[in-house]
Amino acid sequence: MKKNPPSWQTQAIRAGQIRSHEQENSEAIFPTSSFVFGSAEEAAAKFSGETAGNIYSRFTNPTVRTFEQRLAALENAERCVATGSGMAAILCTCMALLQSGDHVVCAREVFGSTVTLFNKYLHKFGIEFTFVKLSDLNSWQQAIQPNTKIFFCESPSNPLTDLVDIAALAQIAHQQDIRLVVDNCFCTPALQQPLNLGADVVIHSATKFIDGQGRCLGGAVCGDEQTLEEVFGFLRSAGPAMSPFNAWVFLKGLETLKVRMQAHCQNASQLAHWLTQQPKVTRVFYPGLPEHPQHQLAKEQQSDFGAIVSFELKGGRADAWALINQTEMLSITANLGDTKSTITHPATTTHGKLSEQQRSEAGIGDGLVRIAVGLEAVEDIQADLIAGLN
Repeated sequence: MKKNPPSWQTQAIRAGQIRSHEQENSEAIFPTSSFVFGSAEEAAAKFSGETAGNIYSRFTNPTVRTFEQRLAALENAERCVATGSGMAAILCTCMALLQSGDHVVCAREVFGSTVTLFNKYLHKFGIEFTFVKLSDLNSWQQAIQPNTKIFFCESPSNPLTDLVDIAALAQIAHQQDIRLVVDNCFCTPALQQPLNLGADVVIHSATKFIDGQGRCLGGAVCGDEQTLEEVFGFLRSAGPAMSPFNAWVFLKGLETLKVRMQAHCQNASQLAHWLTQQPKVTRVFYPGLPEHPQHQLAKEQQSDFGAIVSFELKGGRADAWALINQTEMLSITANLGDTKSTITHPATTTHGKLSEQQRSEAGIGDGLVRIAVGLEAVEDIQADLIAGLN
């Protein structure tokens, strides 16, 4: 009798698992720079690709490969390529799929370092970028040029949790032979699988929720075999690889990802509703709130609403900084996805390199505060914010 395919949660724990001759239960770490061969003939066969096997940990390592296979299974991708950071994943994707003279349409509402990478560095190589409002499908359509090769977006976005209808955007892209690349960092495959909605490539900063405890840097690119072979080719040559130890940490993170994301979402929802009742808060940005402009879309393409809550304070930067400085428990850091709640001022941290006009276009005001809600008791998170809010 044929078995049903494993459930998502089972794959999060078991997919890609290999055991050494020691038959360990937890995945082994292979902290080696290179691998030896039994003969010159074997070495030649592996280097040529005639025979599969490990060669050099910049591009072949068993621990990293296990992480790649497991994340690919969770994203319903044919293949995954792991990288040294989330930004390295974006760089590898662009360098593999673009060339001089190509054009990219990108959402305005993306991470500040992504904008800098595009405008300051990739632009030097003759790649052009047009930035549009994430949720405005008509703007994406109008921005297409004959040389447009990629649509790039985050959904939900950082830090305002704006969304785009991924399926509708994929349809617009595919009508013109354009690849849709979606940064799925905020949701992870536990809450959203963009490939199932029509996206071509999914980007991850594994540093965030996939790790879940703020320990390691890492990134990943997921998609079809042909596209990922191009990404792998760049990684093999350029070397922004994931270390075996970090891959092992991320494997442990994937095992608990589902239950952690459920707890993150529950805390974030409670905090968001509580913030709407605070007199100094003028607006709360969280897809789980009925007043969020894309609340219904979030319900349709995500299984929950995520862990990021941003809000505007009446007094601008002065009040935002005062609130942040009054906290005693929350970690003042720009990182997110940790069991520990983190708080930051996006206009002067994550998006501080953008011009005032770019921040304004992205909706990032001086009074905006972002909280990545962790797994502490939500009552303690609220208590830590009370002093600043009063």
